Amino acid sequence: MDKADLLKNLRNSSQGNLFATEIPKTAKQDDKKIEELVAELEKEGKIKLRECIQREYSVYLHGIIKYASE
Repeated sequence: MDKADLLKNLRNSSQGNLFATEIPKTAKQDDKKIEELVAELEKEGKIKLRECIQREYSVYLHGIIKYASE
């Protein structure tokens, strides 16, 4: 999974500008990679994360997608 796929997944799981999604992880390193990608999206100003919960087999993300005119 890369940053573009993650953002696409968040946009597909959103209602309005709020998103809540659960991303399955296949390896221990997946949770770190997902956290890094989310941090990059936050730094770029594309999302604002409210909650990130590490579960045994998935990562739950909840937050806001920021829309900007291009």
